[in-house]
Amino acid sequence: MAASEPAAPRPPPRRGPGLGELVRRLSTHLADPQVLVLTLLVVGGLLLVLVLGGALAPVIAALVVAYVLQGPVHALSQRGMPRLLAVSAVFIGFLAVIFYAALALVPLLTEQLSQLVRQLPNMVSAVQELLLTLPERYPELIGREQLVQLTARVQAQALARGEDVVTWSVNQIGNLFSIGVYLFLVPLLVFFFLKDREVMVSWLLRALPEDRELAAAVWREVDHKTGAYVRGKIFEVAIVGCVTYAVFSFLNLQFAALLACLTGLSVLVPYIGVVVAAVPVALVALLQHGPGGEFVAAVGAYGVIQVLDGNVLAPLLISEAVSLHPVAVVAAILVFGGIWGFWGIFFAIPLATLVLAVVRAWPRSGAPAAASPASPS
Repeated sequence: MAASEPAAPRPPPRRGPGLGELVRRLSTHLADPQVLVLTLLVVGGLLLVLVLGGALAPVIAALVVAYVLQGPVHALSQRGMPRLLAVSAVFIGFLAVIFYAALALVPLLTEQLSQLVRQLPNMVSAVQELLLTLPERYPELIGREQLVQLTARVQAQALARGEDVVTWSVNQIGNLFSIGVYLFLVPLLVFFFLKDREVMVSWLLRALPEDRELAAAVWREVDHKTGAYVRGKIFEVAIVGCVTYAVFSFLNLQFAALLACLTGLSVLVPYIGVVVAAVPVALVALLQHGPGGEFVAAVGAYGVIQVLDGNVLAPLLISEAVSLHPVAVVAAILVFGGIWGFWGIFFAIPLATLVLAVVRAWPRSGAPAAASPASPS
């Protein structure tokens, strides 16, 4: 029997670049003016929002509204209407919506929220009585003493949260002046963002360095997708909220306007918002109708609305702006929401798009650092 040949030596495992190599690559990339300008703009913008995010809240809100209204302004301008007249017509319509919300929608939501807070102790007691029947039906799953302790803790927490809501509502009375300033300042900023958009963009371009092709390419992609996302999300919130209110009113569900508003806002937080908004809808339906057919109808209607939104409405409105994996979307919501709160959640997908655009534009190892995806417009 012939002796077996010695096995060929295995190649050493491939290792990634060390810290020194990463520093060398980063230094090489940053030596290119295009990459340096892009890096400074991204880092400077993030620091500006981190440091002055609270003070810039009216500006951010006005930018969101301007993104929404830019579509109708552009459509009217395309049909031959002078831009100033188109801006004025759209702005007047925006003011009409604001006045309607202030005079009709906000008082209705406030009244229903107050009723919900007042009924909260009775609702908690009803839930407690309902839960106490579980040990009799399923004694092998949970004991009565454990359930009593659990419901007592839940009741204490619910009452505490109700008191917090009342305290917060009272404290907001002292902020009426700030709210009034915002109600005046945001529409004013919206008007000038719409009217002088081209002037502001030209001024910003003149203020930037000449080596901005890479940053301009990233900005065009982010601006296009952010505009499509913001407009699509606002329309999605309005459509889902109105449809939910109509369905809940037809089912004679209590707090229909408040639950519809919550359901509409839930679409701002993909995946997570659906679950969060389902809890109050199910509780209100359960306490009002009991575990019967009307409860199943209300919860089923909510589920159908969310399914239609996720599979029909959202793809129609924002499929152009959202090309991210669901894991990336959830991660972006958690990260940016933890940093910037509500605005971080609202802009989580555009911010993730910004990160993705920067990663795509960043020069690869061995590629010319000065290559840019596109020339500036």
